[in-house]
Amino acid sequence: MATLEARIHLASQSPRRRELLTQIGVRFDLLLFRGGPRADPETCEDALPGEAPEAYALRVAMAKARHGQQIQALRHLPQRIVLAADTTLDVDGEIIGKPRDDADALAILSRLSGRTHRVLTAVAVAYQGQIETRLSASEVRFRELSDAEMRRYVASGEPRDKAGAYGIQGRAAIFVAEIRGSFSGIAGLPLCETALLLRDFGYPI
Repeated sequence: MATLEARIHLASQSPRRRELLTQIGVRFDLLLFRGGPRADPETCEDALPGEAPEAYALRVAMAKARHGQQIQALRHLPQRIVLAADTTLDVDGEIIGKPRDDADALAILSRLSGRTHRVLTAVAVAYQGQIETRLSASEVRFRELSDAEMRRYVASGEPRDKAGAYGIQGRAAIFVAEIRGSFSGIAGLPLCETALLLRDFGYPI
């Protein structure tokens, strides 16, 4: 990883994470996992009984990075740094992930309206059998949302693939009254923590 042409493998389907890595000049190729009914069991995002939100985010990010390393070997790909991440919301100690459907998205937004929640994004970097993680924790306060604007937002389709049923970098920005922490972490990849992890593994950043 000692040249400026170094590349990593990004184990994520998130377009936000691609944009954020590009923003800081990290060169990457995608490692895509199977989704839907054929999803890889190694990257299952179901929470374990009694699992704390912080532990959940770190476990899932590590599982994705570890599985990314396995895919590199199975597909005979170049052995590069693998970067993975997971974002979840912590609302009263409860893990809130991606909405199951539009009705669930509306229920989540109703719960977030007029109050503060935590956004947790865990980053995992794996290389040559070693895995290191960082956790970004931020607070987001929503203003009071009307039923009509929540329904319009859900109808836009934007909440469907996002933890907590919203994207701060999209239309939901108008819901946010205050943030404390990392904007990029809330968007899905905390760039400060990510850069430090990549640097620890020898990536020139």
